[in-house]
Amino acid sequence: MRLVFAGTPEAAVPSLKALIDSPQHDVVAVVTQPDAPAGRGRKVHPSPVAQCAAEHSIPVLKPVSASDPAFIDELREYQPECCPVVAYGQLLRPEVLSIPAHGWVNLHFSLLPQWRGAAPVQSAIWAGDEITGATTFRLDEGMDTGPVYGTITEPIQATDTSETLMQRLAEVGAHLLVETVDGIASGIVEPLPQSTDGVSYTSKISTADAHIRWDLPDPLVSRHIRAMSPAPGAWTMLGDSRLKIGGV
Repeated sequence: MRLVFAGTPEAAVPSLKALIDSPQHDVVAVVTQPDAPAGRGRKVHPSPVAQCAAEHSIPVLKPVSASDPAFIDELREYQPECCPVVAYGQLLRPEVLSIPAHGWVNLHFSLLPQWRGAAPVQSAIWAGDEITGATTFRLDEGMDTGPVYGTITEPIQATDTSETLMQRLAEVGAHLLVETVDGIASGIVEPLPQSTDGVSYTSKISTADAHIRWDLPDPLVSRHIRAMSPAPGAWTMLGDSRLKIGGV
């Protein structure tokens, strides 16, 4: 199938690479967030997904808003049959969702309907979940509410930070996404409505959320620190100074 891939962070790169390597599909373009400051020097850099696309000579679209009519027209010109999505970072209007015949297939790093929203990996560790995973589903206008194609589970280890867990989920999720797109192309996969049981939500983690509460039991403090590592980074006050504490 002709694919337009949408994604932004490093966690989306394994999925993009897997789809590029798939003999059944042709990634004709990539959609990602505009270049942004990164690193200690805060120099402006393209997203990890944009860098990966450039390495493979794939055209990259970087709309400031996915609702921009010029972007929508350009997307239509690529005539995608399906649009896989991994952590793109923008909400998509119905006009955009309707462009590919097989829709936008999102890879979400939780076992939906658990942890719908922006920070599923951090929330799973913070909450003390023992098992998490990844889900592929068809995007609709809701917040991670679309019908599900498939899931894969992944145990949360006692030493996991959000970084180490995300790295594993990105790899296993990439395989799940390719299998899902393969199944859609061959007509053997149909999405099923999400369960109405066990629904939970997570919002974007703020710096304030990362403030350590030392009055809580040690296991909760440990989970909190690991969930916040590496970003935004758990912190505490030492005198008048703010001290950042990494996951252990």
